[in-house]
Amino acid sequence: MSAVLLRRLPAPCRLLAQALLSAGASGAQKVVVRLRAVNPLFSLSAFLQSLCEDEATLDEDTQELTTKPLVCLFSDAFKTDLLCFLHLVHSWAPRYSVLSLLHCLDQDKKRKPWIQTLIYQLHRDIGHVEHEEKSLLSSECVERLKGLCDRFKDPQATGGGWKDYLNEHRRELHADSEADSVQKKRKSEVLDQDMETDLNEPHTKRLKTDLPDIEKAEGEKVAEGEKVAVDEEAVDEEALQLYSGAERASQQKEPQEGPLSALPDNIKAAVPLLKELLESETEMETLCGILCLAETPEQTLPHFCRFLLALTPDLSHRAASIIIKNLLLGKVLSLTEPASRSLVTAVTSLCSQYPRPTCQALIEPVIKEGRTGSAQAELLCQLVKDCLEPHHRLLVFEMTLEVSWNESLLSVIYALLELKIELNEGLFSLFTKQLSSQSPHFSKSMKFSKMMLTVLTKFQCHVNAACHNTLSCCISYNETFLKKSLQGALKRITQ
Repeated sequence: MSAVLLRRLPAPCRLLAQALLSAGASGAQKVVVRLRAVNPLFSLSAFLQSLCEDEATLDEDTQELTTKPLVCLFSDAFKTDLLCFLHLVHSWAPRYSVLSLLHCLDQDKKRKPWIQTLIYQLHRDIGHVEHEEKSLLSSECVERLKGLCDRFKDPQATGGGWKDYLNEHRRELHADSEADSVQKKRKSEVLDQDMETDLNEPHTKRLKTDLPDIEKAEGEKVAEGEKVAVDEEAVDEEALQLYSGAERASQQKEPQEGPLSALPDNIKAAVPLLKELLESETEMETLCGILCLAETPEQTLPHFCRFLLALTPDLSHRAASIIIKNLLLGKVLSLTEPASRSLVTAVTSLCSQYPRPTCQALIEPVIKEGRTGSAQAELLCQLVKDCLEPHHRLLVFEMTLEVSWNESLLSVIYALLELKIELNEGLFSLFTKQLSSQSPHFSKSMKFSKMMLTVLTKFQCHVNAACHNTLSCCISYNETFLKKSLQGALKRITQ
């Protein structure tokens, strides 16, 4: 069961949980010390949060499917070791993370008294005022102590009291020590005889077989102790190798300018967990909210994007879309003047590596929300020219056909047409219909006239009879000095 639950944890958290299962609280503490030595940014917060995640399980009483915190599904031995471990290292973990774990453990109605006592003690360790005055003793333990005290309250009446009770146990301990000394004496005799002669082999074998069974038990205990020590060393070595390799890989991929130093504190603290959480699409929105990506200062955007671009493997389409939307969309929509160099660098770098997510998470909302001002149009034109491939440009062009146009959006459409995007017959027909519906609103617009002239000069092969009539109607609304040039261009297509 533990192996199945361990697979629910991310790799670093799984390693620490394995240390708890195999080496206990002290072994896990050694692993954490090693990890913090290798990676100073390592935090216990992710481990505790992973244990608090809800997990589907079958309720033993009602036989119904329900959800419980993952930590409640582990064995009592694991919970005991976990609480003892946190008692040792609670100062290394955020207080809210420890409280969240304790809240999850409180949901387990069948917890043992010893686990409940450890929970109370951990509340005291972190300074939880509500538990300062609570006793660590359970009601059952209190009753047993009262009974024991009543038993020895009047030692004269009972004929001995504490003195006889302790003497009785002292005699038991003395008998055990005598038995141990006899055992050791017999073992020393056997060893002496074995060292004196090795000629009489049968006699030596007989002496060895005369050893009591308790020697075997002691040998098994020693072997078990050695195994635990070996397990601790193996866990420590595995942790060291895993994080040393990860550290070397991150150092190789990290830009030489050291972008972490320029990040805000709230993002810098979450960097070790960032890549791990990016692998889970369901947690992306929550992660972006926790990191307050929308509030990231523009001057730190290039450094943050450089770190994202260094991740391997690349982000999934959904993950990249969520990050781009949370990180950049608000800043682009709020532009009232040309974008800063930092914002342009961040947008173009992400668009170059993740063009389709940028189209869907950034460009499409800007176009469809009708908030394409001159600053937004300037940035979109730069993306269209410098970052997008032909098929992505075509995707942006299709977006423009679904909304009403304004002067700024005309600049984007004109930039796309200047790049001579590959239009099929159906898409060109749809475009001419959009021209016809929008032309009355741009009768005096020079941008609209230039766009029409580009259509007539660069897309002549797409103009059929139906499109010819539509374009002729569009030109009839034109009131600029380019009207005669437009009529001449359309006439040349007819000839």
